[in-house]
Amino acid sequence: MFQVRIHGRGGQGAVTAAEVLSVAAFLEGRYAQAFPSFGSERTGAPVMAFCRIDDRPIRVREPVTRPDALVIQDATLLHQVNVFEGLRPGGPVLVNSPLGTAELGLATLTGPVLTVPATAIALRHFGRPVPNIVLLGGLAALTGCVTVDSLGAAVQERFAGALGAANTAAAREAYDHVRAHREEPTGAQAD
Repeated sequence: MFQVRIHGRGGQGAVTAAEVLSVAAFLEGRYAQAFPSFGSERTGAPVMAFCRIDDRPIRVREPVTRPDALVIQDATLLHQVNVFEGLRPGGPVLVNSPLGTAELGLATLTGPVLTVPATAIALRHFGRPVPNIVLLGGLAALTGCVTVDSLGAAVQERFAGALGAANTAAAREAYDHVRAHREEPTGAQAD
């Protein structure tokens, strides 16, 4: 089973990201589960969302405490919440930031850690600072948990018309960004 934990802030679409990721996996013929965890929700408050993907039915229902991968939608959470708690050794981490991993103080992590300027990509493609779908494109490239084509189909299913097309294009840009930077040494990445 592949488990992803998404850390974000209220209004950044962490819950939607988990749902879209689960639909992409379902479209590939796999089992998937997505759900959020948050307290009294307000815009800007830290939130978590979870997604599990497997080739067999998923019977577990509790929050993901030992994620295989992390998505961090807001780099300020790196210093406010223990986002790395429970991450399996060598687990990949994707962070929304224009800064490189060394600048964020992440060079000591053992797994692949990459940054994507997801907010800037979102603004360029659809004019809103919502990094969720953009980061899913990067996650697809970093982990191979779903294909970028399945992700695009799930996005189109969730967002109709021009917004769906813009989100799909933004996700593909992040996918290409991560693929281009995937082979660089940790800490060397820059935009």
